[in-house]
Amino acid sequence: MTHVVTESCIKCHDGPCLQVCPVDCFHEGLNFVVTNPYACIDCAVCVAECPGNAIYEEHDVPSDQKHFLQLNEEVAEKWPKITRSVPALPDAEKWKDLKGKLKLLD
Repeated sequence: MTHVVTESCIKCHDGPCLQVCPVDCFHEGLNFVVTNPYACIDCAVCVAECPGNAIYEEHDVPSDQKHFLQLNEEVAEKWPKITRSVPALPDAEKWKDLKGKLKLLD
């Protein structure tokens, strides 16, 4: 099993979850982070640290967010690995709970 970053992270990109990962399975885009499902060891440490409640265990991903399973896998291969916490994007609080943000993914 793996943990998956979902839509709530888009345009938030707040990073305390990144620095607690014991296997460095996160990869960073311009306004989103993903987990590499082949590196994730399912420890769940990141879940409690995510300020946007964007990370779910694979089997607990909400039905309207299931497409993020494949998205995390695909872009983890292309995006660079990130192992440090990063500050939230300037307007992260505004975007945190909005739905329909997939089209805003950079």
